[in-house]
Amino acid sequence: MAKNSLSKAQILAEALPFMQRYDRQVVVIKYGGHAMGDEALARGFASDIVQLKQSGVNPIVVHGGGPQIGAMLDRLGIESEFADGLRITDKKTVEIVEMVLSGNINKKIVSAINQAGGQAVGLSGKDGNLILARKLERRARDPESHIERVLDLGFVGEPEQINPDILNTIVASNIIPVIAPIGVSRSAETYNINADTVAGAIARAMNAKRLLLLTDVAGVLDDTGALIKEITAAGAMKLREEGTVKGGMIPKIETCIGAVRNNVEAVVIIDGRVPHAVLLELFTEGGAGTMITR
Repeated sequence: MAKNSLSKAQILAEALPFMQRYDRQVVVIKYGGHAMGDEALARGFASDIVQLKQSGVNPIVVHGGGPQIGAMLDRLGIESEFADGLRITDKKTVEIVEMVLSGNINKKIVSAINQAGGQAVGLSGKDGNLILARKLERRARDPESHIERVLDLGFVGEPEQINPDILNTIVASNIIPVIAPIGVSRSAETYNINADTVAGAIARAMNAKRLLLLTDVAGVLDDTGALIKEITAAGAMKLREEGTVKGGMIPKIETCIGAVRNNVEAVVIIDGRVPHAVLLELFTEGGAGTMITR
């Protein structure tokens, strides 16, 4: 019993300097992937978020929902197409996306945090005009002809402007905001936005100390498959240009680069399949995953 108590005391003593580092600082956490689909990991994540708030950190959760959206579209017989890791979204699809993200997933996460002893509130980018969005424009170069063409992603957007007022009000209280990545345009059109992109935009607008992106891999891997523990924004861009980074990791890397070049001290891509990955990253010396710095 005494040995167990001593071990706990040592853990707390080691974590204290890290708690002081993040005291009253905003930390934005993008939550998605396997961590969100596994019940035990989901409970652990909710508990970790409550622990952050109780430790003096101000967490803001932005969640994804790609697998859940895909499952719903499959049930409805709607095929999904992707370009550069982004779902091509027509008018019918964006309505389903909003229903799944804002209605189903968001409320489950809010409930889990509340059940863990916290006080959470669910938002979408439409609430309080939190996320003013515009249509995302992407170009692709044909590898054979080298001719560029414009990709029409439909109702896929990108943040044009983040309104931090509503988040500042919430963060100043004991409430934890949980945000669905849905944006609204100036002409009131609904846009599906990549959750990593939204998390990065909110981190920049809130001058976050850290941005954590939970994913289903150990972090950023080099061309041999080895984990890269730390890399600069320039190094990450080089991996993107060389093709080492591909698929769904592309928007993550772009988000990381944009964040560290705009007020965010560092971004970490961490393995959400690891229990308590968020606490391990913030409150231990070794951290978890790949850190991208300016």
